[in-house]
Amino acid sequence: MKRHLALGLTIRKSQINGKGCFATKHFSGRRKIAEYTGEKISNAEANRRANRKTLRICAINNRWSLDGSSGGNGTHYINHSCEPNAFMQILYRHILFIALRDIQVNDGGRGSTDGGADGLRIGVKQITVANDQITLG
Repeated sequence: MKRHLALGLTIRKSQINGKGCFATKHFSGRRKIAEYTGEKISNAEANRRANRKTLRICAINNRWSLDGSSGGNGTHYINHSCEPNAFMQILYRHILFIALRDIQVNDGGRGSTDGGADGLRIGVKQITVANDQITLG
């Protein structure tokens, strides 16, 4: 199945964790990068899927979550970092990634494997869904 990536993003090898999500265009600081997409599932189903080796599940609220590994747009490859360049915001049941600063295509960010596109990194380490810890990225 071919994945439809969010505009301005690409997926490739990351120094942080396996694959990463990288900018292919300039993103202005404090502006939306993309919306997290995927299969809408109940939090009960998210808990059932919590035994996977790699989780790409994000909670929307106390009832629903999105599984980016199924029908996602590549944003599920955004990695966690202690030096983030983006943050996640939930607004009206939509999970958005917002740039903390201007993100350039060729600024050689720490998430980059080859000095090329800046790797997107969020400052969220984990998201709690019910009683289980669901990691993102």
